Amino acid sequence: MGNFSIALSGLQANSVALNTIGNNLANLNTTAFKGQTTSFETLFYQQIGQSGSGDAIQLGAGTKVSGTGTNFTEGTILPDSSSNSADMALAGNGFFVVQQGGVQSLTRAGNFQLSSSGSLITQDGQQVMGYGAVNGVVNQNSSLSPITIPVGLNEGAQATQNFSITTNLNSNATAGTPYSTPVTIFDSLGQSHQATVSYTKTGTNTWSYSVALPAGDATGVPSNNTGTLTFDTSGNLVSPTGSVNNITFPTLADGASDLSFNWNLNNSSGTPTISQLAAASSNTAQSQDGFTSGVYQSFVVDSAGVITANFSNGRTLTVGQLAVATVANTAGLTASGGNNFMTTAASGLATVGVASAGGRGTVVDGALEQSNVNISTEFSNLIVAQRAFEANSKTITTFDTISQDVLSMVR
Repeated sequence: MGNFSIALSGLQANSVALNTIGNNLANLNTTAFKGQTTSFETLFYQQIGQSGSGDAIQLGAGTKVSGTGTNFTEGTILPDSSSNSADMALAGNGFFVVQQGGVQSLTRAGNFQLSSSGSLITQDGQQVMGYGAVNGVVNQNSSLSPITIPVGLNEGAQATQNFSITTNLNSNATAGTPYSTPVTIFDSLGQSHQATVSYTKTGTNTWSYSVALPAGDATGVPSNNTGTLTFDTSGNLVSPTGSVNNITFPTLADGASDLSFNWNLNNSSGTPTISQLAAASSNTAQSQDGFTSGVYQSFVVDSAGVITANFSNGRTLTVGQLAVATVANTAGLTASGGNNFMTTAASGLATVGVASAGGRGTVVDGALEQSNVNISTEFSNLIVAQRAFEANSKTITTFDTISQDVLSMVR
């Protein structure tokens, strides 16, 4: 009964098309969903004769689904109204790498969340993969590992070991003229101390200096905290050079370890930070490397996927970097559910690296990629598929009527 089989093949193929369209519409609001389309091809043809000119007379056997293609066009990226740093989007080429049970897959959906242990995971519990950091330095040559945020981590205090001041001392000042600079430093318990660096002009191109703590902060006798600054005729510091080392305040009143730090007199390029010019004495900058203790508060992700944790003491720490993968042929990927895709021989193996490098897109933090399904297009396709389904249904009905008529003739 070829008449029926041809129409049935049309019903079956258009049923797949309707299901594909229905799935697209169902996922209209699914994060980073990629719409699909159904393609058809004809079945084999039977040659039932020839025309008078020798042309073949062929009869088709119907249609079938030749494939479903996925549209990997980037969806609209919209900021998350809650500014949730766990929500991320990829602007451009690439996929996030996720893993569950040792099996890795790819996804564009960056609506991640944090587990109670600080693991960055997908909505269905898959681990988000990346490169770990040791002491704030990411090692991109290491193997991929699950990204972990230091939720609940307390960062210990660090005593000041170095400080620096950018200062100009007025060359027109008379001998005995004082000037001072306050500097906040920290001891081993994280307690802050308001140190004061005092300068007194002692003669042409020379100033004495002293570093002191408030009365009662340290009961021991300080060492290496006084000396002389010497400048040349151009106002450049010539002595001491480099730094004043091991300025020490022993026996702190709060029970912390003895304070011992260096006063760096040069910047990173080796230029002295203290000068003596014919201008009012002033301080323009200062820095020091101590800090009080802090607890984890939040994290942020930059465009390269580098994840930085923020602590209550104002400190930041790089904890890892997201992995981003690309494939040679995205059309060869297979959807595995949960917004994930698996590589195949047709897609080629995934090339894993980081965002903003190697042709990979950038990470947008606090935003999500929307579905790329166009509702107007889908409704148009739905009407066409519905009409095709109805036409094939009508064909079967017609063939059935003809069959009944034939049977009636036989009787």
